[in-house]
This record gives sequence, C-alpha cells and structure tokens, in this order.
Amino acid sequence: MSATDSALDRPAPAAAGWQELWRKEDWWAVWIGLGLVLAAYALFRDGSSLPAWIAVAPPRWSSPDQLAAHLAAAAPRYLAQYALFLVVLTAGAATLGHRARDFALSFTLLYLAAVAIFAAGAWSEAQRYNIEPPLLALLLGLVVANTTGLPRRLEAGFRTEFYIKTGIVLLGATLPFTLILWAGPIAILQASIVSVATFLTIFLVGRRLGLDRRLCATLGAGGAVCGVSAAIAIAGAVRARKEHPPIAITLVVLWAIVMIFALPLAARWLQLPAGVAGAWIGTSEFADAAGFAAAQAYAGLVGPATGIAGDADQAVWSYTLVKVVGRDVWIGIWAFVLSLIAVTRWEAAETGGRADLGQVWWRFPKFVVGFLVASVLVTLAVRGLSMAEYDRIVKPALVAPLSTLRAWAFTFSFLSIGLTTRFRDLAPAGGKPFLAFTAGVAVNLVIGFVLSVIVFASHWESLAR
Repeated sequence: MSATDSALDRPAPAAAGWQELWRKEDWWAVWIGLGLVLAAYALFRDGSSLPAWIAVAPPRWSSPDQLAAHLAAAAPRYLAQYALFLVVLTAGAATLGHRARDFALSFTLLYLAAVAIFAAGAWSEAQRYNIEPPLLALLLGLVVANTTGLPRRLEAGFRTEFYIKTGIVLLGATLPFTLILWAGPIAILQASIVSVATFLTIFLVGRRLGLDRRLCATLGAGGAVCGVSAAIAIAGAVRARKEHPPIAITLVVLWAIVMIFALPLAARWLQLPAGVAGAWIGTSEFADAAGFAAAQAYAGLVGPATGIAGDADQAVWSYTLVKVVGRDVWIGIWAFVLSLIAVTRWEAAETGGRADLGQVWWRFPKFVVGFLVASVLVTLAVRGLSMAEYDRIVKPALVAPLSTLRAWAFTFSFLSIGLTTRFRDLAPAGGKPFLAFTAGVAVNLVIGFVLSVIVFASHWESLAR
C-alpha cells in the first residue's frame, strides 16, 4: 500500500461539516455502493434483468475456444460494466483530489488485468485447485511490484481502500438481517466466541511483545473478522499508522493461503462430516474467498469413495453461516468499540486531555454505515419470504449480481494491494507481528475444532437449508 493511499495517521479535524459527505473517501464508497444497490433493487422490483446482464464475469471454461466465444458474445456487457465502474469511480477520485485523466488511464489497465484474472480463475484447472480471483490478483500484483514494478504514474488508480470500502458496502447487500436470523443462534454464537477470542489473543500477545496498540488492534481485527476488509476498517477507526494495514493484510493473506490446503487435508484425515468440516473452516479461515475455496474443496471429497459423511452442500453452507454471516457482521461492532476505546482511553491517556467523543463519529468507518443500510434494503426485499423463496427469487435476480460486482471491487482492491506492497517496506516490522497473528491462528484452530467437532457437532451434522 502506498503512502498516498492512506491518511490513517493524519490528525483528524475537529469538525468536517457537511463537506465530509463529498470530500471523504468513506462517503464516496457509500454513495457508489448504495447507488448500485438502490438501482439493482429498483430494477428487481420492476422485474428487469439488467443487473444480471451488467454484472458479468467469465464462466467456467476448459478450452481457449470456450473462453473466446464467451468474451466475443459478452463484449457489450463487459464494455457497459467497464463504463459504469469508470464513470462512478473516476467521479469519486476526481472529487477527492486525484487527476481524473491519470486515474482513468490507470483504472482502465486495472480493469483489463481484472478481466484476465477472472478468466484465469474460471479455468477448469484453476477451479480444480480452488484458485480464487482475489487471491490470484494479489499474487500477480505482488510479483509485479517486487520484480519489474510499474511506472509511478499508473499508481493513480491503485486505490486499495476506495475499492474495498465500496466492496464492503456491496457485501452488506448479500447479508440481509433475515439471513442472520436464518443462520440460527448456534452459528452466531460460535462465530462470536471465535471473533472475541481471536481478537483478544492477537491483541494481548502483540502488546506483550511490545507492539503498538493500534497495530495490535489492526492485526486482531484482521484475524477475528473478515481479513483485509476488517484490517482497513479498524485501522481507520483507531487512527493506525499507514504501515500498519499492509502488515496485517500480508499476514491475513499468508495464513489464508496456508489454510486453503491445510484445513481440507486435516478434515479429511479426521474424516469429519461435511457440515462439521465446513463449520471448522468457517471458524479458522481469515478471508472469505480463501475460506470458500477450502469449503468447496472439502465438498468435493464428500461421498462413499472417501467415506466422508454428509451432503456436499453442507460443507459450503455451514462455512457460509459461520464465516460470511456470523463473523463478517462483527466488522461494524469492532469498528465502533475500538474507535470508542481509542478516543476515550488511548488518546486521552497520551495527551492528558479530555476525550472528544465527537471523534468517535468522525473516524468511525462510514462505509460500515453503508454496509448496514445495504443490508436493510435487501432485508426489505426479502421480508415475508422463506429461505427457499429467497434462494429461488431474490438471490439470482438481486443478490447474485451485487455479489458479482462486489467480487470485481475486491479484485481491484487485491490487485492494488499487490501492486503497491513491497516486501522491503515491511521488513522493519520484524517478526513480532507474525508471532502475534500466529497465536491467533492457533486459537482459531483449537476453539473452532472444539466448537465444531465436539460442542455443536450434532447441529452441523444435521444441517439443512
């Protein structure tokens, strides 16, 4: 992450006034994300298929001819999607003080790279090994940034936080409150236990090792909630230094990749039923894309040939309930709690003055507000419906297109993270952040195993949608 991509360690003004609504990146992410959700919601109510038409991505393919045929047939859809992203993101970037021409050029290259990444991720061999586009984007970006590099002018469009904040607002549209109720108390309880235990472990171990408390909070949120998204949200809430989020993001991604392979292998060795394994993956993974890949990998092992009991869908569904529903909703809770603690305890002690409670709102991640509003909008769309009706009516026409647009936004973000992260810049942090985060990994694994395999085993074994 470049220094120009973060203002987390700048002093916050006492009052930003109404200008904050169009001069702050958080709010632009809210306006763009909610604008897309509102448009999709209105079209859904009218029975239009436009959201699904414009939310295009390469389907699974096994031969170059299949991919070429899709790209040729869907070219107008990709052009429309590119134009949509270009207009709304450039408008936001220009208002935030970036040169529109430089941003547009850089974003165009970013979008073309994202198309190639999505196409590579849809290749049958890539899907066989669960190589998800966001992770592929990160790896590609890291290779380029730490080998040949790119001209500095192109960094205008590598707005990591802008893209991921927009993606988080869109994430809210995929988590209506009714879905949280459908998840049931066990999924929420298990996710909450893991979120609190993991955060406290990473934070306390980090402090014991002498790390800055803001870095500890950023690391803790990255391990306790939804990885990259949480690290960026909490870094802003506690006013972390600009080098803190890249450290947390690197560790999240490192362990997420390890867990893609380690968790399904361990679960297979233990012969865990599909639903139980999915729940364990949901409590032990750190990134949604990586966890989904691990859950899908285990789902492919279910059946008489391997002796693994259950239904393949149970692995993905139990993972979704624990990680995507149960843990991800904690992003707003941690953002509020830690911004309050940072203002009233840490900063008051450092300055010796009175706490300014107005700062809690100023630094609270506004895109979390957008996340909640998006969730409310989709909750209205599904009111009175059963889970089966939601899957049959709302999900394909409204939620799935928004999920695809979110995947694009996250891919832009992960590619930008890779392209602006240089390992030599992270070296001064030393090994202490790794040790603190790894302590959280151990807690995730043990508590997740106990809850999934012992305490709530009967629930996950009999899970049904």
